[in-house]
Amino acid sequence: MPGITDSLRVGIVGAGNMGRVHTTAWRTTPATVVGYYDIRPERAERYAALYGGRAYDSLDALLADVDVVSCTTPTDVHHEVVLAAAQAGKHVVCEKPLARTLAHGRAMVAACRAAGVKLLVGQVVRFFPEYDRAKRAVDEGLIGRPAVLRFSRCVSQPRLSTNNWFVDFNRSGGLILDLMVHDFDFARWIAGEVTRVYAKALSVTRPQAGVDHALAILTHASGALTHVEGSWAYPPVFATAFEIAGSEGLLTFDSETSTPIRFLRHKSADPTIPEVPLPTNPLLESQYVNEIKAFYRAIAEDVPVRVSATDGLAAIQIALAAIESAQSGRPVEIAPVANEEGMK
Repeated sequence: MPGITDSLRVGIVGAGNMGRVHTTAWRTTPATVVGYYDIRPERAERYAALYGGRAYDSLDALLADVDVVSCTTPTDVHHEVVLAAAQAGKHVVCEKPLARTLAHGRAMVAACRAAGVKLLVGQVVRFFPEYDRAKRAVDEGLIGRPAVLRFSRCVSQPRLSTNNWFVDFNRSGGLILDLMVHDFDFARWIAGEVTRVYAKALSVTRPQAGVDHALAILTHASGALTHVEGSWAYPPVFATAFEIAGSEGLLTFDSETSTPIRFLRHKSADPTIPEVPLPTNPLLESQYVNEIKAFYRAIAEDVPVRVSATDGLAAIQIALAAIESAQSGRPVEIAPVANEEGMK
């Protein structure tokens, strides 16, 4: 597919918090954000006043004026937005999780491939400096073969309100699909395809809002095991951590410590400890800016990007299997979507 020259025209669909994040990130690229669409017109109008461009009164009208759509709607609306964009021949940047159901996700991937447009999924953890450097350390063989991985992502529960779709399980998929999908994706990126998922979940704080703490164990085709903890039961903090243990060493990260990343080697391994530096001044740009800049290059210059539509589909497959396991009390076997016809 040829790249797009001159200024890429972007439309934002969904003028909520993530719409703001995408808008400000796109503005750091050569692209032009031409406008916004939201089912509540006053929200799109507010964005137009704040950031420039225009408020559109329909999705079709916006699609007629853009080259790419940033889909930042609630999860259950991703499907209809992406299918409309594909039918109009527009590239799509879709926030995570890719879709609310696996059937919708498959349909979105298939539609974009049939239309010859790119579907880029906002699994933004791949663009966090610490996680990015850990992935490169694994690829460089610094800890040998990954064997046991642990991830945690613990935050406060999204605020309850009549319009808070996050705590509506039918819309968001709840904690496991909306939050833990980040670490499911990263675990698969590090240790390969997942074949079995076992999960437990419970309500800790407010039963009326459903599950707010969960644990999942992933079995990878490689033999590696991953333990993922996700929580909406914490006070107002955002705490993340990981341990990646391999045959030759260990990588650790904890967002609540001052040391960004630690590297430990077994005594029997090469005593030379290679440096594991983070990128220079990693906080100068947010992970969302890094992500959108990568997506811009993927579209404008037709270069590869580190997260594919199939990656987004695989992440929701793992998350949905975890939900099924937590509800049934039994492990769930999955056949990796990357092995399906047309998904490679």
